[in-house]
This record gives sequence, C-alpha cells and structure tokens, in this order.
Amino acid sequence: MFHRPQFQLRLPARTLALGERTLVMGVLNVTPDSFSDGGLFSNVGAAVAHALAMEAAGAHIIDVGGESTRPGSLGVSAETELERVLPVLEKLRGKIHIPISVDTSKSEVAEAAAGAGAEIVNDVTALRNDPRIAEVARRRKLALILMHMRGKPRTMQKAPFARDVLRDVAKDLRHAVLVARRAGVAKSQIVLDPGIGFGKSFEQNCELLARLPELARLGYPLLVGTSRKSFIGRMLEKSELRSGAGADRIWGTAATVAASILQGAHIVRVHDVAEMAQVARVSDALASPRLMRHR
Repeated sequence: MFHRPQFQLRLPARTLALGERTLVMGVLNVTPDSFSDGGLFSNVGAAVAHALAMEAAGAHIIDVGGESTRPGSLGVSAETELERVLPVLEKLRGKIHIPISVDTSKSEVAEAAAGAGAEIVNDVTALRNDPRIAEVARRRKLALILMHMRGKPRTMQKAPFARDVLRDVAKDLRHAVLVARRAGVAKSQIVLDPGIGFGKSFEQNCELLARLPELARLGYPLLVGTSRKSFIGRMLEKSELRSGAGADRIWGTAATVAASILQGAHIVRVHDVAEMAQVARVSDALASPRLMRHR
C-alpha cells in the first residue's frame, strides 16, 4: 500500500488539504451528449439542484463541464460552452459552499468561469489546446488540473496507443507542468491526472492504476477519474451503459476508486457521489487507521 504524500492546494478563496483524506469531485455535465449522463442536467434548474445534492452527499468539489470529451466527440465553440456553463455558475454563487471547478480547455471559458466564481480549471488537454489557460490560472490564482490525453477526443481511441504508457503519460505531464510553471503558475496550484480512458487501451488503463505511485514521483497531487468508464464495462462484460443510470458500472467504479486511493490518489472524480464518498472513507481508513481514531 502506497503512503500518500500531503499537499496544500491553493485556490483563490481557500486552501485545500490533500492527502490526509481523499477529496471527492462530483461530475456535473451540462451537456446533451456526455457519455453517461448527457442531457440529464442541461436544464439550469436541474444542474443547480444536482450540484447541491452532490454537496449534501459528500462532494468536496463540483466539476462543471459544458463540452463532452467522450471518445468520438467533435467539440463545441467557446460560445456554446459559456451558454451552458455560466448560467449554472451564476445560480450556484452564494448557494454552494464547496469549490467549483470548470472542465474546459479554452482560456475564454476559464476566464469567464473564474469571474462567475470557479476556483479550479480542469484542462483535459493539459494546456495543449490552449496554453493561455495557464496565464488565466496565474492571474486569477486558480488551481489547475492537468490531464493527460493522447490525441484528441474524436480519434483518441482509434490512433495508435503508446508503447510504454507510463513513460508517455509522465513525459507529457512533465511538459505540461513546465508550460504552466513558465507561465507563473505556482507548484501549489497544480494537480496531475493520468487521464484514464483518454487514448489508452484497456490494459493501459489497468496498468496506470497499478502504477500510480510511480506517477507520484513527479511531485504533485494526483486526481483519478475512472467513473463509469468503458474499461470497467469490459471487465464486467457489460459494454453498454444505460444512459443516465450508471447502475451497470457502479460497483466496478467503486473497486477502481478504492484501488486509486490505496495507490495514492488525492482526488477522485465521480458521478455517484454518495456511494463513492463511502468508498473513499473506508479506503482512507484502510490506508491510515489512525484517521478513524481521530474522527
């Protein structure tokens, strides 16, 4: 079992302690076409209600996304993203007490979201799409999540996979960190994500989860998102996911969340917050029994 290092993650209005306990990031897709819950929360009222419900269920962060990055997706304009995301952020302001992350790879969206109260930018391209996101993070003092993706969503599961997935992920994340740091983003603002399911084979996804301690050597906190992903369906021999339900993969997701935490993940990004908050709490207790003695 890997001993998880501790970090302080600086946000504009607060600091998050990472490492003593796992933080649960709840997914809020305000899109019509996300892979598991597309269309469920495209209505502003439904999105706001779901965000508040996830907070009540134990989420420590809400990640709001206005563009699907599922395999085969084509992307949308910054204007479309903003039309989807900003009304939700504005309605949540003053109602929610946990940090909000905006899932975007566009600096215009990151800038506007920060103005509407977002404190974290979650960039699935690790600054490859728009390096100016790093400048927004520096100026706005936002935390910055850099996720590894091989290729682009439209073709990432069709293009050749890396021969050595850990080397590929580590190399690209080191480069992303260098870009961010050169732009003035502090080390205490950066989180790394290996990008499970983003341009990786089934075997490579499993390998990355098993080798998270090696990625921890990069010296940054780790976020892992496995929730409801297709490699779990393959393990369970259930390739199809019922739209909006997630029931076919919830227990498989729970296993990967527990594995991620025991291998050193600081943050887990999930759809099923109430269930995965329990998984996180038990996994934390297994990793460090003293936590339960001091609760």
